Amino acid sequence: MPAANAGASKKVLIVNTSAPYFGPKNDIPTGVWLEETSTPYYTFKEAGFAVELASIAGGPIPIDAGSINGDFFVESAKKFLHDGEALAAFCHSTKLSDVSEATDFVEKYDCLYLSGGHGTCSDFHDNKVLKAAIETFYAAGKTVCADCHGPIALAQCLDTKTGEPLVKGKTCTGFSNSEEGAVGQTGNVPFSIEDKFKEQGAKYELGADWNPKVCVDGNLITGQNPQSSDVCAKAVVTALTA
Repeated sequence: MPAANAGASKKVLIVNTSAPYFGPKNDIPTGVWLEETSTPYYTFKEAGFAVELASIAGGPIPIDAGSINGDFFVESAKKFLHDGEALAAFCHSTKLSDVSEATDFVEKYDCLYLSGGHGTCSDFHDNKVLKAAIETFYAAGKTVCADCHGPIALAQCLDTKTGEPLVKGKTCTGFSNSEEGAVGQTGNVPFSIEDKFKEQGAKYELGADWNPKVCVDGNLITGQNPQSSDVCAKAVVTALTA
């Protein structure tokens, strides 16, 4: 078990979507799935890490209404919305390019954590700024973690040392075809994460629908769904404090 102060010098950048809509007509309301930001936020804080919230456009981050309803409104999300410090960071998030294009980007952070939500289907999957940030961070040997729909950003990335898809040959996961079908969004996402990763030569691993599933392959950590936010974040803590 890591010492209590093992994470004192660690810093994580949680990257969130800025998209309030997605789909072929960009008219389906969405945003970040709040659990996928709130759970890692508190897991990292409890580990003694410094946490910064960024988003593609900066400023307030849209929330998928589904993530704050019924059983999906988990305790970490409720806590987050009543936490002045967390909410202030969430409403005034840093624009990704302002930090990722700075000369000290790689030195400043220890983990680049991509939260999910269907909003990522609008502004994560074909985003040059995010692509460059992931590739640069990964190439430096720093931890890259993506959960649920967050891994959609990885499909555009290359391993700069080989020129091959970043996920090629790596054990990874992401929101599954079965889960996408269960929420009725198969025809509204730009592509299937599961199919795309397999096409790119990844060793895609599938867990049971709506059950925690995390894959760790070197400095790449991926989670399958919202229920994986806890195990994803804990895998990051283990990676950074081992």
